[in-house]
Amino acid sequence: MDETVRLCAAGGIGFKAVCTLPRLEMFYSIIFEDTSISPAKFPLWAYHLTWVSNQCIVFTMLDTKGSRSILCQAELRNAEGQSGKLVVINSSDVEGSVFGICVNPRSGHVAVQLTDGTVLRYEPDSNILLPWELLDGRELVFPQPCVSMQGCDIGGQEVVLGLTQRFRFYVNDVEVASNCTSFAVHDEFLLLTTHAHTCRCISLSTKVKDLPNLSDGKAHPFDESIRRVERGSRIVTVVPNDTKLVLQMPRGNLEVIHPRALVLSAVRKLLDCLEYKQAFTLMRRHRINMNLIYDHNPQVFLKNVETFVRQIEEVNHINLFLTDLQEEDVTVTMYTAAYCRDQPADNSEDKTKKVDSVCDMVRQALEKQDTGRYILSILTAYVKKSIPELDIALQRVKALKAQPQTNMVSAEEALKYLLFLVDVNELYDVALGTYDFELVLMVAEKSQKDPKEYLPFLNNLRKLETNYQRFTIDKYLKRYDRALEHISKCGPEHFSECLILIRDHLLYPKALKLYAMHSQEYKDISVAYGQYLTDKKQHEEAGLIYSKAGEHELALNAFEQAGNWRQVFIMSSRLGYGDERIGIIARRLVGSLKGKRRHLEAACVSEQYAQDVEEAIVVLIEGCQWEEALRMMYKYKRTDFIESDFKTALLENCDMQMSNLESDRKQFEQYKTRLVVVREDKERQKLDLIEGIGNYNEADADLFSDTSSATGETGMSSKLSQRSTAYSKSSGRSSRNRKKSERKKWSLKEGSPYEDIALLETLSKTITQIDQLKDDVSPLLKMLVLFNYETQAADLQKRYESFLQFIQKSLPVIWDNSNDHIGAAKPSMGPDSTVNSIVMARQHGERATPDVQTEPSLGIPPSLSKDKSWKLSTLEI
Repeated sequence: MDETVRLCAAGGIGFKAVCTLPRLEMFYSIIFEDTSISPAKFPLWAYHLTWVSNQCIVFTMLDTKGSRSILCQAELRNAEGQSGKLVVINSSDVEGSVFGICVNPRSGHVAVQLTDGTVLRYEPDSNILLPWELLDGRELVFPQPCVSMQGCDIGGQEVVLGLTQRFRFYVNDVEVASNCTSFAVHDEFLLLTTHAHTCRCISLSTKVKDLPNLSDGKAHPFDESIRRVERGSRIVTVVPNDTKLVLQMPRGNLEVIHPRALVLSAVRKLLDCLEYKQAFTLMRRHRINMNLIYDHNPQVFLKNVETFVRQIEEVNHINLFLTDLQEEDVTVTMYTAAYCRDQPADNSEDKTKKVDSVCDMVRQALEKQDTGRYILSILTAYVKKSIPELDIALQRVKALKAQPQTNMVSAEEALKYLLFLVDVNELYDVALGTYDFELVLMVAEKSQKDPKEYLPFLNNLRKLETNYQRFTIDKYLKRYDRALEHISKCGPEHFSECLILIRDHLLYPKALKLYAMHSQEYKDISVAYGQYLTDKKQHEEAGLIYSKAGEHELALNAFEQAGNWRQVFIMSSRLGYGDERIGIIARRLVGSLKGKRRHLEAACVSEQYAQDVEEAIVVLIEGCQWEEALRMMYKYKRTDFIESDFKTALLENCDMQMSNLESDRKQFEQYKTRLVVVREDKERQKLDLIEGIGNYNEADADLFSDTSSATGETGMSSKLSQRSTAYSKSSGRSSRNRKKSERKKWSLKEGSPYEDIALLETLSKTITQIDQLKDDVSPLLKMLVLFNYETQAADLQKRYESFLQFIQKSLPVIWDNSNDHIGAAKPSMGPDSTVNSIVMARQHGERATPDVQTEPSLGIPPSLSKDKSWKLSTLEI
């Protein structure tokens, strides 16, 4: 240590300096090559000394008159002994007084600031001093003189940074921050401290135009570019190619911090260079999530897993890496600001999971290196997988016990470590699931279980036959699929237990695959399965199961309940039923099919299986299947039904359709008129709300209480609190109950809060029903014309067509702009709403209450079919 340097600090005699201290190397004298230049005759005539390179310095001095500054460039020339020369090789006159000098270390350009804020560019290589020009051709002038300056490249553009005494920070002539207390330039970041007691790290790759926005505050909850610092902290320096930032506290002491952005930058560089050891050490020291080692570049890591294992080397460090693994990509979640990556779209269902692939690759690399040394890490790799392979891990521990070696971890130590990673009860169950009693005892001895409990249980298991033993174990472990496989191999004497297992745990499909199709066990399982499906009202599937098992009578009953009359008669044929019994079944089916409005099928069954043509014709007439009924009458020469039943039913149906059309149209006009009135009332209430007058009902209490400060109404706050409490209590309902509750609010009662929605829903349903009526009207019109009832047919066609035209003209009135709020995705109320946004929403017709959800389809009018083939041109005369 130089004798001229004194180090004073607390600690007394035992104090020891661990840092490198400054040392006097040599004295230098300034020599001018140009003898015409002479410095002013006063002390400290050379100032603003700035290093450009290791052998070059620039500084300024005043001329002999002291009126202007001279910029000098000097070189270091070492001489023998204790003295050297600082030779001034170039000098340039400056029009004005120099206020500050800085150098851009990348380009070597020198920025010279004058007292008026003007910035000049000096190039040492060519000795040229010119105004500093910006990209748009303007000359750079700081709005205010800056006491601190620095040159650097930001976003590929060379800039000059400046900080004024008033804490205004400039990039060129753009003010980036108004509360900046200090700054420094790192290899990849611009670091700022602010009056908000934060340190901001801004990437040098950021565009200059984006800097004002970035300096305001956090843009992301996981943004690592901002950290809190002690009040009044100022930047002293930032260590190049390192993560250290030196701060000076208000009381004068220096402290070193490691901003997370700088740490992540260093980690990225190390990972790119495959320096896994240094990256791991840095991440461990600064608590960086270990997933970043993989997520930084997954493909590169998987190709270099062996390099990673060789470098990390320590078993505990590898275990730490494995136990930290998670499925999430930390580059798009935790460290998104450092990587700026988007969440990748994962459309592959069978994509290998990250944790599983990493664990497998690391385990394989460890086994190649030294299985004995890395056995604990290998066990960790088995345990950490998404579905832990604990059984394999236990087998590895057992292998250690069977073949102990001096260079290996003992089986006891390995088992203790495994119990540290996994709950002992879970590990005991896994050991039991391997059916290896030696392994079970080894785990049980390390647990807190009472030997009086598990030893009798294990001894009883040992006495059982192998398959039944494994069935008992699997049932105990609730592995019912495996238990079924083992019990199915135990023979007929245990089939009753098997059937109980199947029924209790609904293992019917798997059980059917384990037995031969024509075996008695298969039939018994099928019968039980069919009964289960019948109880679940799945009669069609139950019939299929019964049929496969040969239980045709049970299948017949199931198909009859399902309404599958074709399968019913197939089963009847396979059972060998006679005509009489088939007729009974057919008549029973006819009644069932009629109740389900399947008149064509009912008529087919009555004709072909019940041999009752009259009943078939009557069923067709009842179902308004006019042409089919007429065909059957002429086929069986029963035209007497035309006068006795057919014409009468035809006219009755025509009268019914006319009456329904008349009543439906009357109701449609009534609801349409009421909808217009309701909308006018709501619009008037809306205007009253904005003007602050009028009386409001409780349905609008949410809106009025929130907007009371704007309208002057304050009497609704108590109602708001009551409704909010009620809403919070009801928020826990199931979606079905909530939807049912909302439907109840849509009442057609005049004056109800949601009467307009109820009217809209009713009108929409009416339009759809009337449009679908074409399928019934068209065949009716044809039959009326065929039997000379043209007058009735023309009247029906005219009335129906008139109704359709009226509906078409009414659509723009019913679905006007006031329906835009229905089914909207964004509510006008909520935690992000303001008074103004709520009022504006009401002005645009949006509903204020957030607790009502309407069907999106109500906001769109139903489409009417443009098909005109239902009409008869002969009736338009």
